[in-house]
Amino acid sequence: MATRRIVSSEKTILEKDDHGEEKSNISPVVPTHVILKLLGFTLAMIVVPIGSYFLTVDTVFKGNSSYAGGLAALLANAVLVAYVVVAMKEDQSELNAASRQETKKDR
Repeated sequence: MATRRIVSSEKTILEKDDHGEEKSNISPVVPTHVILKLLGFTLAMIVVPIGSYFLTVDTVFKGNSSYAGGLAALLANAVLVAYVVVAMKEDQSELNAASRQETKKDR
C-alpha cells in the first residue's frame, strides 16, 4: 500500500484548512424584524378569533354560537391574508433595494 510523505515545504491538510485571519460571521440568518413580525401575527392569530368569538357570542349574536364561530373563522382568515400581504410587501421592498444597489454598482 502506497502512502504519501509530506515534504516539509508542503502544508498539511490541517494547515490548508486553517484560514487564520478570516473572522466568523455569526449573524442570524433570519433578521430580527422578521421574527418579531411573525410573533406578532402568531399572537394575533390566537387572540383575534378567540376574542371576537367571546365578545360577540352574547352581545352581537344573542347567544348564537354558529354566527360567532363563523365571524371568528372569518377574522382568522383576515389575519392570514394580512400576513401574506405584509410578507409580499417586504419581499418587494427587498427586491427593490437589491436592484437599486445593482444600479449604483453599474454607474
